[in-house]
Amino acid sequence: MIRIGILGDIGAGKTYVSNCFRYPVFNADFEVSKLYKDDKRVFNKLKKKLPKHISSFPVQKKEIVEAILKNEKNFKKIIHIIHMEIQKKMNLFLKKNKKKKIIILDIPLLLENNINKQDDILVFVQANQADIKKRLLKRKNFNKKLFRIFKKMQLPLSIKKNRSDFIIKNNFKSNSVKHDIKNILKQILK
Repeated sequence: MIRIGILGDIGAGKTYVSNCFRYPVFNADFEVSKLYKDDKRVFNKLKKKLPKHISSFPVQKKEIVEAILKNEKNFKKIIHIIHMEIQKKMNLFLKKNKKKKIIILDIPLLLENNINKQDDILVFVQANQADIKKRLLKRKNFNKKLFRIFKKMQLPLSIKKNRSDFIIKNNFKSNSVKHDIKNILKQILK
């Protein structure tokens, strides 16, 4: 199984690019949303660590955001709880897809949390900063302060780009992304 990790800036289109590969995708953001909505154990752990912020099940994203904005240390508490659960979900995904030729890892803190393996193929999604900003501002509930906190948790983009095996320039037009993916797959699968 070839593991492809997708890297890039917040709002650069990593999830879109991941789905364009047309192989099974482990999307950590989606899995986190499911944990908040469906996992009572995660709720209990979060409520225990953040009793002033987490009030009822299912966990409301609004409460998570307020906890982080109130105190950045809360973000680390949340990540500690969620990271272990996401790791379990990823292991199940890998086991379920072990016979697949390729799988895609769409995990925002892939390098930062040392989830990647030595032989993973890393693909950096590069997008114009002005385009990213426009896209982020269109997002419902976009919060600049929260964005800055998330950015602080991430490695600099230059490091991610340098560690990547391939770069996809995302101009938010599907033809160019699909062309780049086709070229990457050609090189990987030769």
